[in-house]
Amino acid sequence: MPPFLAFEDKDPGVPSRVPLVLIHGHPFDRTMWHPQLTEFATARRVIAPDLRGYGASPVTPGTVPLSRHARDIAGLLDHLGVDTFALAGLSMGGQIAMECAARFGDRIRGLVLADTFPAAETTEGRHSRNAMADRLLTEGMRGYADEVLEKMVAPYADPEVKAHVYRMMTATSPEGAAAALRGRAERPDYRELLTKLPVPALVLVGADDTYTPVADAEAMHAALPDSVLHVVEGAAHLPNLERPREFNRALGDFLARLDG
Repeated sequence: MPPFLAFEDKDPGVPSRVPLVLIHGHPFDRTMWHPQLTEFATARRVIAPDLRGYGASPVTPGTVPLSRHARDIAGLLDHLGVDTFALAGLSMGGQIAMECAARFGDRIRGLVLADTFPAAETTEGRHSRNAMADRLLTEGMRGYADEVLEKMVAPYADPEVKAHVYRMMTATSPEGAAAALRGRAERPDYRELLTKLPVPALVLVGADDTYTPVADAEAMHAALPDSVLHVVEGAAHLPNLERPREFNRALGDFLARLDG
């Protein structure tokens, strides 16, 4: 039976290297990770799925909780025969990565949390996410994309990066994005989970990120028993695209530690 999720799986056949699994954020798709696939797939297996409702994966209307995304990822990795791996997620992807750690943390060799935060949603935040879900279903993605583009990436970002991010946002299914927003509004609090994480972690954040500011990353770094914090200058919410060389350097150092 084929896996539910669309995905990219690049395997150069180097079993000594820990496989890397990349979880994209909202409202993007697996092409968000193009610089990391290009950099790391020459020497290790790299797997990047499209989350349920995004990219080429099927849409589930209604509400898709983070736990459903985590089960999808576990099912995909079972299908691919990947037992243990490094898991990296950005923004909503980081919260899904934390949900994965809660559900099958024994398979995770290292956790990368980029431009994300572990707290449960506030009452105001739940209302805001549900209202945005309603808006996307009514209006589509373009107006939202116009409004948030220069928060997702810094106003001074490379025009090609801006264009890529805008294409991902406007290509996303409104039904898929709305379902994920409703599910994300009900997410649990992962802060206690982080204090007990038994594996190394890397915390990354763009210096100019207003969605998940540096202070959020510093708090996660302080809570994690074994973590490295890297602040990417000259980037906002998507430092993996805005400053890929610096992002990849920090990620590569972390992966080398896991390989060792």
